[in-house]
Amino acid sequence: MIFEASEFIFKPPSAISRARRVLIKPSACYPVSYPVTTSRDILSVIIEGIRQVSDADILILEGTPGGEPIYPIYEALGYNFPRVLMLDVKDCIWVEVDNPLPKPLAIPTFWIPNVILSSDYLITVAPLKVVNDGGSLSIMNLLTALPSSKYNGEAKGGWRALHSLGIDKVVADLYFTLPFDLGIIEARQKFVGRDDPIQGEVEEYGKIFIGEPYEVDGEASQILGLTTKYLDLIRVAKVDFET
Repeated sequence: MIFEASEFIFKPPSAISRARRVLIKPSACYPVSYPVTTSRDILSVIIEGIRQVSDADILILEGTPGGEPIYPIYEALGYNFPRVLMLDVKDCIWVEVDNPLPKPLAIPTFWIPNVILSSDYLITVAPLKVVNDGGSLSIMNLLTALPSSKYNGEAKGGWRALHSLGIDKVVADLYFTLPFDLGIIEARQKFVGRDDPIQGEVEEYGKIFIGEPYEVDGEASQILGLTTKYLDLIRVAKVDFET
């Protein structure tokens, strides 16, 4: 679904009213404001919407590619919400989870924070980004839910081990392994960049996309004419996975 950003009110799916723990994964790797990162404003709207229907525990989880502490970034971005637990991926207990695909594209198992598995409803909230002419949307946002110390190899902040396998294949595998329920793309503006994750051009767009992560990334990519490579890989893998 697509909403005008100026009119967006988060109406939680019915499953949230039954949840005991809701986890929100923003894009917050850098102490740079929206549209490089998920804005405090949209997180506030989402939290307010959840509180209208549920007294569930609300968690915000993020990590950094280089393993630096996330809490100073939370502070820089103004992520200070009452009755919300802020978590750093690197401080979590990690568990090894099997990739459910019969033929994994890149990685047969992932180390992930246990808190993801113990949450009842999972939301990924990402800015609208076009990086090197390709979409980087709600599913790509799952990458920093992984503990960087397990995957960045010798290159600090480089995700070297994952890029060597093909980052789009890794993200496609993550889609099937991490059971995120809802994807939200904050498209009030569009960030267009290349190799530097915090430098790029910003264009006004004025929309919010919301839906199941694969569907919402696909809808945004189609409307904007983006080539989002991990979506093509997911589409092919779904055929084997669902048959």
